[in-house]
Amino acid sequence: MNIPEPRFFSHADLFDLSAYDYVLPEERIAQAPSEPGDASRLLVWSVGGGTVEHRRFRDLLEYLSPNDLLVLNDTRVLPARLLGRRMPGGGAAEVLLLSPCSAEFQTWRALVRPGRKIRVGAKIAVGDRELEVVSQEDEGIRIVRVGTDRQDVLSFLDAFGRVPLPPYIGGERDWREAYQTVFALREGSVAAPTASLHFTRELLGAIDAMGVRRAWVTLHVGLGTFRPVKTSDIREHVIHDEYCEVPQDTVEAVEACRRRGGRVIAAGTTVARTLESMACKEGGVRAGHEDTRLFIYPGFEFRVVDALITNFHLPKSSLLMLVAAFVAGLGGWRGEEEKALSALHGVYAEAREGDYRFFSFGDAMLIRR
Repeated sequence: MNIPEPRFFSHADLFDLSAYDYVLPEERIAQAPSEPGDASRLLVWSVGGGTVEHRRFRDLLEYLSPNDLLVLNDTRVLPARLLGRRMPGGGAAEVLLLSPCSAEFQTWRALVRPGRKIRVGAKIAVGDRELEVVSQEDEGIRIVRVGTDRQDVLSFLDAFGRVPLPPYIGGERDWREAYQTVFALREGSVAAPTASLHFTRELLGAIDAMGVRRAWVTLHVGLGTFRPVKTSDIREHVIHDEYCEVPQDTVEAVEACRRRGGRVIAAGTTVARTLESMACKEGGVRAGHEDTRLFIYPGFEFRVVDALITNFHLPKSSLLMLVAAFVAGLGGWRGEEEKALSALHGVYAEAREGDYRFFSFGDAMLIRR
């Protein structure tokens, strides 16, 4: 099916926040994941040919080659939302843990409510302990002492924490498994790498049986991914740092993929940001870890990622900007990135008209050359 006639943008629009806005009917926002995950819909966008196909996620197999490398994020979502009472006084309080300040997890960067009443020195009773605000950073972020060591904090969160869902998800249920990939391993995220919620163990087994290689990275999703862009000029937006890591095995897998002429396929924007944060010349990556603040928007040149699996993102989000930049590279629109933005709006219009489900629990896209 051909992509609908796109909106027209000028080159100056690329950095205007309003150019990344679109209207989405509320009923298009998915409130729960597909069951099973690979039953979700998959829009396959061949950027070079200017066409889209409408499939199911399990049909991803038809678009993979044994030469390809599928890279996934092994992060695990923590029950990082804590509800308690301010001490003394007993007023309601909420703490959202964002990222640990050290490997031992004793103190965390956090958002708190009500922010005006929870200042340095404040104590919040949650479960069997009191959390203490020990300092404050910019943009309302507090440093909160949570426990004595990593295992103590993980046990506390398991007993008293809740999964921090996006605000557009309603209803009450136990989200601990539904908001987790089937391969989640390393604790540290406050949101799931949602493009990977579509993978089932059965689909991964079928991918392995094809001979497609798999590799792993870690990006612990935090404030950098989900905080909205508010500056009218997107270049003024500052991404908060998020821990990312590339193991040596993944470096070698990318190098081997290049030698055999395969594609590096990123399962989600978190994988894309990690690979590009650790990119080397000639399409390779380096092993190691860092706190990345990489903000990808049109004009960015991808070095590693050849194809991208991703969900449909919120209007005016940094993730939508990343996708626009990726499309520009695939389409050969270097210096003419406004064409990519126009085409992206056209594909999103196609998805809305085709009743695709959007956002964290929504359907997926495969964006390829």
